[in-house]
Amino acid sequence: MPTSESAAAAAGSHIFAGTSGWAYPTWKPEFYPERTPAKRFLEFYSRRLSSVEVNYTFRAFPAATMLEGWLAATPEFFRFSFKAPQRITHIKRLVGCESDVAHFVSVMEAVRQAGKLGVLLFQLPPTMKVDAARLESFLSMPALSGPGAPSIAFEFRHESWFSDEIYAVLRAHDAALCLAESDELTTPEVHTARSFTSFRLRRTGAYTPDEIDGFVERFRKLSKERDVYVYFKHEDEPTGALNAVSFLAGVAGGPASA
Repeated sequence: MPTSESAAAAAGSHIFAGTSGWAYPTWKPEFYPERTPAKRFLEFYSRRLSSVEVNYTFRAFPAATMLEGWLAATPEFFRFSFKAPQRITHIKRLVGCESDVAHFVSVMEAVRQAGKLGVLLFQLPPTMKVDAARLESFLSMPALSGPGAPSIAFEFRHESWFSDEIYAVLRAHDAALCLAESDELTTPEVHTARSFTSFRLRRTGAYTPDEIDGFVERFRKLSKERDVYVYFKHEDEPTGALNAVSFLAGVAGGPASA
């Protein structure tokens, strides 16, 4: 199976794009060829797209053998991002979870050593309002700071978090404000991490060719100074995956609307 020229070329530009997940038989035949077996979905996905956001880790950790399989199935330029467990973000709500965070980071160590670790995403519940002291304490955990610490991003889903005070806390710990766009809420475009930015484009339905072209121009400029991670919404239909294919084609120099 040949490597996608669009995905490979785009990876060279420090832009990594995909969707949240890949295990969707309903993406046949528009994204996966009709005869593609489920066990080869990730292999095929990673030759058309350059990154994936793994939501599986929100509820459970992958076994070491599963991670080994994922790493073996994907090319060198591919990046995996992972959503933090709900125990950390939704149940404990960032308090009293130092051991949980340390375990989460340790599970991802094999991916980091393989050079394929993207971003660890901490998505807070929409009912959780701003608490700068809680965020500061959380980001000060040993597992999230110091040499070798992972790249982390926070997706705030209550607008009270969008303030200069919170941006300052994130900057102090080199953590990214996840720039999320949904039908309900759009995060202000503020870049708080020094070397990367994370986008989650979650609006319902397909983006138009003109919108994809706009993303290409906007994210190319950003990628000159940082890594850019871009995740389109996953659905039963392959809309988000096809949006990502078009986007990467544009980044690689082809027509973004292809």
